[in-house]
Amino acid sequence: MSEFDPGFGGILGFGTRPVLLIVDMAMAYFAPASPLYAGVEAALAATVCLRAAATTARVPVVFTRVEYGPGGRDGGLFYRKLPVLACFDRGNPLGDFHPDLQPGPDDIVITKHYPSAFFATPLASMLTAMRVDTVLVAGLTTSGCVRASALDALCHGFVPGVVADACGDRTPEVQAANLFDLQAKYADVIDSTAACAYFSGLTPA
Repeated sequence: MSEFDPGFGGILGFGTRPVLLIVDMAMAYFAPASPLYAGVEAALAATVCLRAAATTARVPVVFTRVEYGPGGRDGGLFYRKLPVLACFDRGNPLGDFHPDLQPGPDDIVITKHYPSAFFATPLASMLTAMRVDTVLVAGLTTSGCVRASALDALCHGFVPGVVADACGDRTPEVQAANLFDLQAKYADVIDSTAACAYFSGLTPA
């Protein structure tokens, strides 16, 4: 399917007060021995550049991480559905941020237990207080936490942008299908070159 049906794929357009939301760039997706290894090193490289552009433009950067307590009780049915989420049990180094993409002192870090960065976290109220109007999403994985976070950004009234090459998934087919669906229904999908140009054209708040 290469074209949208009539009535799908509209363009929302980005505002003037964005944040960059970097979703779950954890070692679990990069360590070859990890059960969650996804082969998404290209997405990491694009996100590193995107984060640098956001910092230069004084765009706030939000990182999410996943962490579960004993037995994963704070993960509820999600943890039961996916036993592989034990990679994110407290103290497991697979839950650590990739060394190339560590939060800085001015960045915001949100700890979550479910796919969306917004669900059961203070993110929505925090962004509202910051008068944010646009959330550009990068991270992992496109079919899971990126998609859930972009959808919830839309539902909370923030324009969601998904940076295609700064996201990744386990197969090209899954990646392509989810980006297609996100553009059709929920978000404006762009590449990192366009995202960096958008950042550089902003007037710092």
